Amino acid sequence: MPGEALLFLFGTIMAAALLFMMVFFTIMFSDLECDYINPIDLCNKLNQFVLPEMLAHAFLGFAFFINGSWIAFAINAPLVAFNVQKISNNRHMYDATEIFRTLGQHKKECFIKLGFYLICFFYYLYRMIVALINES
Repeated sequence: MPGEALLFLFGTIMAAALLFMMVFFTIMFSDLECDYINPIDLCNKLNQFVLPEMLAHAFLGFAFFINGSWIAFAINAPLVAFNVQKISNNRHMYDATEIFRTLGQHKKECFIKLGFYLICFFYYLYRMIVALINES
């Protein structure tokens, strides 16, 4: 299996993992709205996944940059920049005291990321198949 196919296989697996993580976030926000979970428990559960999600996506973007997959890097660069901006402004963690005021914003961000990772999943899958066909 060539390097490009392996890279996009890794990208497909990472996109699937990030996709499932965003589904988990969406379910947790829905549970908060329905009052099945209290804000402190929600923030404790979600905050442990915030930085790993951002770091995994940044690593994926870096891998595309190093490999020279410029289109895949260009697709990922805006979200990486958004995540870096959130970390630099110290707005990346969920706060239990403000979660109800910012719940709409968090859900909107979560749905956008969910759609982004879904599109990326199918793009990486397509590029992996193309790389495997070109190798043959």
